[in-house]
Amino acid sequence: MIINIALYVMIVIIVFVFMEGVAWFLHKYVMHGIGWFLHEDHHRATKGRFEKNDAFGLFFAVVSFLLILTGILSGFDAKLAFGFGIMLYGVGYFMVHDVFFHKRIKISFRPKYRYIRRILNAHATHHQVSTSKSGICFGFLYANKKYSV
Repeated sequence: MIINIALYVMIVIIVFVFMEGVAWFLHKYVMHGIGWFLHEDHHRATKGRFEKNDAFGLFFAVVSFLLILTGILSGFDAKLAFGFGIMLYGVGYFMVHDVFFHKRIKISFRPKYRYIRRILNAHATHHQVSTSKSGICFGFLYANKKYSV
């Protein structure tokens, strides 16, 4: 039992870390490529609470939900851990990207930690260029130290 729990915790952590690579790849090659028609409104001022870009987050929320559900229905197998890894990455992404940077939920937040300031600065740098063919800083929860402020 304890070995299974430890294995599941390891899977959650590995999937969480792996998702940064997935997000970087999808952001650079899909969102700023073939999926630009969905992502473009994220780089423009939009009215309303939602963007077409939210389809990407919704996709991963559904994937995470289905993995968690089928993992539970299959007797708590590894799909549950995969689903939780994706879900935790999504929560981190939402907090850093949508809440702290884009302020889609109005809270008073001043980053105290250098790590958070670096992430927010990297994302600000990314938003300085708003075309499908150019851009830098495609990650969401990791940024090179050169973006430290």
